[in-house]
Amino acid sequence: MTANYTAESIKILKGLDGVRKRPAMYIGNTSTEGLHHLIYEIVDNSIDESMAGFCDKIEVTIHKDNSVTVKDNGRGIPTEIHKEENIPAVTLVLTTLHSGGKFDNKSYRVSGGLHGVGISVVNALSSYLKVEIHRNGFIFEQEFERGIAINDLKTVNTCNDTGTIVTFKPDELIFSTTVFNYEILEKRLQELAFLNKNVTISLTDERTGKKNTFCYENGIVDFINYLCKNKEPLFENPILINITYENTQLECAFVYTKNYESNILSFANSILTQEGGTHLSIFKTVLTKAINNYAKKNNLLKNITLSGEDCREGLIGIVSIKLPNPEFEGQTKTKLGNLDIKGQLQSLLYDKISDYFEEHPNVIKLILEKAILAYNAREAAKSARELVRRKTVFETKNLPGKLADCQEKDPEKTEIFIVEGDSAGGSAKQARDRKFQAILPIKGKILNTEKSNLHKILSNEEIKSIVAAIGCNIDKNFNIDEIRYHKIIIMTDADVDGSHIQTLLLTFFYNFLRPIIEKGYLYIAQPPLYRVRYDTQSKYFKDDIDLRSFLIDRALKKVSFDVDFNLKDILLRFANLSSIFEQFEKEEKQEKFLHYTITNGIDAQNLSNNLDKIKEALNLEKIEEFDTNIKCSYIQDRQLKEFYIDKSIFSSKFYTKLHELYTLESKIKFPIIALNQTKQEDKDKNKLEFNNLRQLFNYIDEISKKNIEIQRYKGLGEMNPTQLWETTMNPATRTMHLVTIDDFNQTKEIFELLMGDKVEPRRKFIEENAKLANLDV
Repeated sequence: MTANYTAESIKILKGLDGVRKRPAMYIGNTSTEGLHHLIYEIVDNSIDESMAGFCDKIEVTIHKDNSVTVKDNGRGIPTEIHKEENIPAVTLVLTTLHSGGKFDNKSYRVSGGLHGVGISVVNALSSYLKVEIHRNGFIFEQEFERGIAINDLKTVNTCNDTGTIVTFKPDELIFSTTVFNYEILEKRLQELAFLNKNVTISLTDERTGKKNTFCYENGIVDFINYLCKNKEPLFENPILINITYENTQLECAFVYTKNYESNILSFANSILTQEGGTHLSIFKTVLTKAINNYAKKNNLLKNITLSGEDCREGLIGIVSIKLPNPEFEGQTKTKLGNLDIKGQLQSLLYDKISDYFEEHPNVIKLILEKAILAYNAREAAKSARELVRRKTVFETKNLPGKLADCQEKDPEKTEIFIVEGDSAGGSAKQARDRKFQAILPIKGKILNTEKSNLHKILSNEEIKSIVAAIGCNIDKNFNIDEIRYHKIIIMTDADVDGSHIQTLLLTFFYNFLRPIIEKGYLYIAQPPLYRVRYDTQSKYFKDDIDLRSFLIDRALKKVSFDVDFNLKDILLRFANLSSIFEQFEKEEKQEKFLHYTITNGIDAQNLSNNLDKIKEALNLEKIEEFDTNIKCSYIQDRQLKEFYIDKSIFSSKFYTKLHELYTLESKIKFPIIALNQTKQEDKDKNKLEFNNLRQLFNYIDEISKKNIEIQRYKGLGEMNPTQLWETTMNPATRTMHLVTIDDFNQTKEIFELLMGDKVEPRRKFIEENAKLANLDV
């Protein structure tokens, strides 16, 4: 470091260099979220064309090399020469920040992009990008590498249509992963289709053959029905309100359910505003006012006023605003700040909702019944809430008797283990460091808080103990500053019951103590699953992968291989898939079936055209395709035998991983020669030859387990206090999982599906995913 700080120290990052230097400023991060944000930026441009009335079809394709193409039938990015910069407008848009057609309010009355950085950022963070424009009867093309044009814009053909096609490949030098997740993209594109009715948006994954197309005639009403698929609405049809003020359109759809939690999603120009803003506050204020005023006007309330919380219990709503000049906070656009439109929109929306209530007395009656019940439950919960209230960090008189508290009083230095059962709790109390570790044993499975209101929850002894021990209270009295521990650790057995208790606790924290998760204070302990004894020592392993890595290392010390690649890495990848193999296949023929379909690029789309080829290649007697599976027959030991392949496998993650493995295997030169190093006297006899990965893996698996004892733990009670401290509680040696929320709405949907009242969706989910479960029953 130099002490001189002069004018020469000031560096100017030209063009898109600043984006490549600090990508997180523009896309949030360089991991999974930032990677998918690249696609959102381009799709949002197509949506802007749609909102302008020039596009009704958007196609997104993930290619096998993880490059992506986004195609729309909009007007096409302008290709004319820009007068000031003297380069084609499309080149300017792709290579210059803060350039675009969304600043003058003429080309786009409404748009999500207003900073002019979207597509140029994608270009900067892509190792390759190609843009193809259909416009004015011609097709134009230009290519870029890492934000720099590698050729000039050129005319390549004529056409009769209009639109823009962008193909890009994320730069592996920027991103920690460049593998796109189909499910993440599917969710966002479906969301956009809901918000822009009659726009067709398709997603195709060439890696797996998956494809989905979204188009919704009823827009956000269909969105509400989708969000309610695991809930029971109070009335049949969602309420839809539309208002327009000057160039601003506010659209609200909502329905009430029998659940206790509310969920209101807000969007501005089709962009999710996770932190809400003006449009969301307008809706909440107006709804509360309209319900109270209707009730008082018709003498339906006696000396009480319903709070906003009462009026929103069980509410599922969508608030979508489209306006010319949205004032977003930052490029990630999480909150809308426009205040100039608030008064007029609030007045118009109040009139519309009030009119609806007057015209639908049966609906408002159900809403009021729900809100009054919420009010009564809230009042009843006050006394229960006081039982778990803790006024200061140092006050301990109201702490639960079974809590073994720690000596340290500074929350930043303390941690509490919520432990399943008195037996494990007793062991944990003996194992802990009393100075900073507290232990709270709980009995059995706590209340499922997804199905209960606050009054019932606060009457549950186990939940009262947890809330009292943590110290920051619950519901309206919640105060994160009063928390007694900055590490709250769920520690349960590594069996089915332990997983269930863990899920119940996570449901409770998510629904009622969510700021604890958001602050990064909630953890899940990772007790070891295995203990291995060998020679004169013992070693612990947290899971199958950890154990497998050790066993492979141990085997490779006994055998030398003449290879020029990382054999351990390949064997570990094979081992990971091998456990899944066992759930899908019991016969060698089934593995060969999958191998053949993958190596020949066969998926569910073209399966029927290749049945004869598969039959011949695998020497099968007969092969038949049905709606849900494929039946294969073959002769073995003079007997006719059969096996079945579930067709859903072709759209599974398992098939994708299998494809990666077989692609890898195809690059390995067989046979692989090995030499057993434990017997040096006769090298020729100790020479081994392997013709495929399965054969090699089985051999390594066999010799890795010789002369060792593997113990699999099922519960914390199987470990004595010393072992529990060494493996699970000692900060220097333990492994813990931090609980985070990546996607609020998706997380909420999963909790409602798995822990909610509706049985049928849960049964369907279990049936569809049973093969992927790894249960130790």
